Amino acid sequence: MAGAITRGVLFVHSAPRALCPHLEWAAGNVLGLRLSMDWTEQPAAPGMFRAEHSWQGTSGTGARLASALRGWTHLRYEVTEDASHGSDGARWSHTPELGIFHAQTDVHGNVVVPEDRIRAALEQADAGGVREELALALGQAWDDELEPFRYAGAGAPVRWLHRVG
Repeated sequence: MAGAITRGVLFVHSAPRALCPHLEWAAGNVLGLRLSMDWTEQPAAPGMFRAEHSWQGTSGTGARLASALRGWTHLRYEVTEDASHGSDGARWSHTPELGIFHAQTDVHGNVVVPEDRIRAALEQADAGGVREELALALGQAWDDELEPFRYAGAGAPVRWLHRVG
């Protein structure tokens, strides 16, 4: 791999059973490996399944993953890419109703709102307009829709962090 190495996570929050192998193939193609994800039922959407995969790759891999999955019907997912040497982190969130949202993130995973976006929000005439613009910049609608899907429910696999730093 040439370039800065980073890591991230692909969270498939809900997908129909028939789509699961296609998602593995598409993500595996981006990551350059044969991918087999551990699918579990999604309690927030009966008949749907969820899985996650931690990945490592060159900077920009998160964008390639998000693009490979973009636009598939009935699919909810998030892709994170950690900040690396010379590159900011990022998060992509997708829902069938809202489409895709991209945000730059800092080393702690917080969404970073660029100066120009804040200036545009401040140009709004009333406080409600500023609030709406900042909510859009932060991806609040995507967070609101994805939040129930982020929790797997009882019996789902738990990812333990073994190494810090």
